Amino acid sequence: MRILVTGGAGYIGSHVVHELLTAGHAVTVYDNLSTGHEWAVGEAELVVAELGDRQTLARVVARGFDAVMHFAAHIVVPESVAEPLKYYRNNTGNTLGLLETVKAAGVPVFVFSSTAAVYGMPDVSLIDEQTPLAPINPYGASKMMSERMLIDLAAAQSLRYGILRYFNVAGAHPDGHIGQSTPVATHLIKVACQAALGRRDGLAIFGSDYPTRDGTCIRDYIHVVDLARAHVQLLDHLVAGGDSRIYNCGYGHGYTVREVVDTVQRVHGQAFPVHEIDRRDGDPAALVADSTRLRTELGWQPEYDDLETIVRHAYRWERGERSG
Repeated sequence: MRILVTGGAGYIGSHVVHELLTAGHAVTVYDNLSTGHEWAVGEAELVVAELGDRQTLARVVARGFDAVMHFAAHIVVPESVAEPLKYYRNNTGNTLGLLETVKAAGVPVFVFSSTAAVYGMPDVSLIDEQTPLAPINPYGASKMMSERMLIDLAAAQSLRYGILRYFNVAGAHPDGHIGQSTPVATHLIKVACQAALGRRDGLAIFGSDYPTRDGTCIRDYIHVVDLARAHVQLLDHLVAGGDSRIYNCGYGHGYTVREVVDTVQRVHGQAFPVHEIDRRDGDPAALVADSTRLRTELGWQPEYDDLETIVRHAYRWERGERSG
């Protein structure tokens, strides 16, 4: 198949591109390289352009694709609070433009990269796809609005879609050729690995008085390769005529911040500076995905459901270790 991947030079997008190429698809990546890298797309065709450049986007999409997979977005929650219009312009506004272009070109399948941030601070710790949407920051709200636009467009015309709501994505490709290279990282496992390697002064734990097993927040960490493979399975489902669906992406169990820190220190072989500070506003005690639908409907079987494996892959990436 011919697949267009927006944001395919970024962290998650590049791992999906790798899986698509491995499956034998012809991939075109559309990316402005603001947080992505040319080397990350491998043998895929790369178009360097802004998603808001409607003329270039229309010219590329008009070449004819079997599906569009949309990853291009700003993703830093604190930044979204400080600069909300930046997020609504890029995440929501540019998704609107992309959907208009997809409609005009008659692309039949659309896969959307979404987030657990659309749920906000739910009353339940195990979250399924029927959990009410109540985002508490502009990032989550921008993704929720994009979801709604996609759903409404599909209801109005012949478009099959899949929405994947990610929980905490981490790790790197096992062979070390791609990983998370975001310039200003905020993800716990990456930040902890950088602290272990002396690239940061230390690591802050935000809040140690939560009602959890050790007082720190619990999150569901999913390996980026398992997540990427879920995208390919969803794509295959939709192209084969399967129903449009929304899926949570996580393992169904979580780890505390302390457990993550302890695992990074064990993998590194020694401790690094860790200090505790007050809670951040908007941090729920626990967020864990109910991924039953993903497993039962798509037959998704994760390969890297193990915190130490996720950490080892992330740590090797930060050290620049490669294999193969």
